[in-house]
Amino acid sequence: MSKRDFLSVDDLSIEELKELLDRAAEVKDKPNKAAETLAGKQVALIFEKPSTRTRVSFEVAVTSMGGHALVLRGDELQIGRGETVSDTGTVLSRFVDCIVIRTFGHDRLLELASAASVPVVNALSDLSHPCQALADMQTIMEQKKDPAGMVLAYVGDGNNVAHSLMFAGTKLGMHVRVATPGGHQPDAVVAERCAQIAAETGGSVVVTTVVAEAVTGADVLYTDVWASMGQEAETERRRSTFQGYSIDRTALDLAADDAIVMHCLPAHRGEEISADAIDGPQSVVWDQAENRMHAQKALLAWLLA
Repeated sequence: MSKRDFLSVDDLSIEELKELLDRAAEVKDKPNKAAETLAGKQVALIFEKPSTRTRVSFEVAVTSMGGHALVLRGDELQIGRGETVSDTGTVLSRFVDCIVIRTFGHDRLLELASAASVPVVNALSDLSHPCQALADMQTIMEQKKDPAGMVLAYVGDGNNVAHSLMFAGTKLGMHVRVATPGGHQPDAVVAERCAQIAAETGGSVVVTTVVAEAVTGADVLYTDVWASMGQEAETERRRSTFQGYSIDRTALDLAADDAIVMHCLPAHRGEEISADAIDGPQSVVWDQAENRMHAQKALLAWLLA
């Protein structure tokens, strides 16, 4: 059987996505059931970008399922000294059963996956953050049951998190609304593909510059930082550009009364999200963070077991 990679939520069929989310819920409910799923498996975790949730959740997921996690920083590998990404993928495939990588350019991820003979998992690239989206959908389903027909409003930068939410949401039949400042919209190719998916599932995708248009009546309110890793030099400019593109009391008042608040973290209170939103009774941010581990357990078991 040929290997499967997980580089984008769009790598999954609608049925596979639903199956993975069912598995994630089962793993969370009965953690001992997956205890030896990865026994004898070696998983390389490469971090070219710093990480808290991704690193810890993946390392705990691998070890708690009986596998061995090798955590590798980019500056510890020859890849940080000029060895090609493809050579790294080829060599690591001789040692490990899976490669998980958190990197910058999506092209590096594609090159690695092309050369590797073992499954490659995207733990974040500049285009996509699919593991986050799995945890997000798991959290929504815990809180709202069937997400089909619900409105997911994302406010902020049209970045990798937005892209993955758009894929996952439309595959589950959600109405995804994305509000960004002009010039910061999601990738047009991603938006077009998600519109195609939505036409099949009964969902929809709308990209707007008007926050109220996105959040009014929304069942889920979601945001991310205004300046991601690698954009530190743009922080002040972005702080000015993104003023008003936040989840705060105004957004909560416009959303459905039982709307939930989500953030992939880390959060900057007073910028993309207010303290009363992230720390208030409608927030499911901490469940969302925990679900990274459960969703990734399900993913690794699906790829390797």
